[in-house]
Amino acid sequence: MKANNEVLNGSKGNLLQTITQKLGPFLGLLILVIFVSIMNPSFLEPLNILNLLRQVSINALIAFGMTFVILTGGIDLSVGAILALSSALTAGMIVSGIDPMLAILIGALLGAIFGAVNGLLITKGKMAPFIATLATMTLFRGLTLVYTEGNPITGLGDNILFQLFGRGYFLGIPVPAVTMIVTFVVLYILLHKTPFGRKTYAIGGNEKAALISGIKVPRVKVLIYSLSGFLAALAGAILTSRLNSAQPTAGESYELDAIAAVVLGGTSLSGGKGRIFGTMIGVLIIGVLNNGLNLLGVSSFYQQVVKGIVIIIAVLLDRKKSA
Repeated sequence: MKANNEVLNGSKGNLLQTITQKLGPFLGLLILVIFVSIMNPSFLEPLNILNLLRQVSINALIAFGMTFVILTGGIDLSVGAILALSSALTAGMIVSGIDPMLAILIGALLGAIFGAVNGLLITKGKMAPFIATLATMTLFRGLTLVYTEGNPITGLGDNILFQLFGRGYFLGIPVPAVTMIVTFVVLYILLHKTPFGRKTYAIGGNEKAALISGIKVPRVKVLIYSLSGFLAALAGAILTSRLNSAQPTAGESYELDAIAAVVLGGTSLSGGKGRIFGTMIGVLIIGVLNNGLNLLGVSSFYQQVVKGIVIIIAVLLDRKKSA
């Protein structure tokens, strides 16, 4: 009888742990929304919600790519620098007379190439992801400053499609938010419904076993880092459209927000565990946190402190789950 009770209690404990792991980020978001709404009822106004969706779209795109990277047990510190360099190159093409939408496409493809450089350094160069992407972060950031000479690129014209890409609305929803949602759906299917997604999880779970099973690990990793670079460049195009200029310092610390969103969403830093839906929740947590603190009039200095504490808690919870 005692043994049966122990088994029952253990089963209840495991069930509770499973529910907490899967619903924890969502419950955290819900509690945060309720708290901010009580402190400032204007948070729930439709205009503010739409602004929030527009604001989080850039971090979301970067974090989606970071999810794939972290699921393989890697890290990409260069996404902010890729955003800046691709944005500068895109703006330069627009100023030179290239159609803005074509320039955005070329810029996104260049972002994928920059990401592929990371993948090749890691797979062919046998460099640790942290070191490889730290080096390319510095490289891409330097190239951005060289290309722009440290000055913003302005005079991007008044092309209506380019303006809509970062500032427009579609059926009352900001176009960046629509882009975020469409990208989320596509990547959700890619990660959870295709062989490529299964390979991603397999590499993060046990890379040696993945190799033995016939998975071409280097190729998959290069594609994943290319995807990360592509999405960072796409986010950069949205930012460039919003500002109607390309800033040489754009994207600074964006990689930290993306990593925080992925971890807050329940993806393990050791790889192999996590879901892109969780990343979306993590992005919204950071977005609500930033938006709520702004509405409450909290100093930007203190906002950094709060965000740092949230990230520490998320990492500690990740370590506890991995133990």
